[in-house]
Amino acid sequence: MNISLPDALKSFVDEQVSERGYGTSSEYVRELIRRDQQRQHLRALLVEGAASGPTEPVDAQYFESLRARVRRAQK
Repeated sequence: MNISLPDALKSFVDEQVSERGYGTSSEYVRELIRRDQQRQHLRALLVEGAASGPTEPVDAQYFESLRARVRRAQK
């Protein structure tokens, strides 16, 4: 796959590659695509959650139970 960029965008990509430690412009573009995939996935989860209807209120005990589950899973 080849991508044509105007000079200003090419300069920006080259700058990001050198400043952020990417080996090539392809690595930088792949990272942007991965982040966009993650953003879209998160958005879909948020929309799904919003459409799922009301739930019980969340309180301190709820969050403590989540922390306990995470601690057990890490062991």
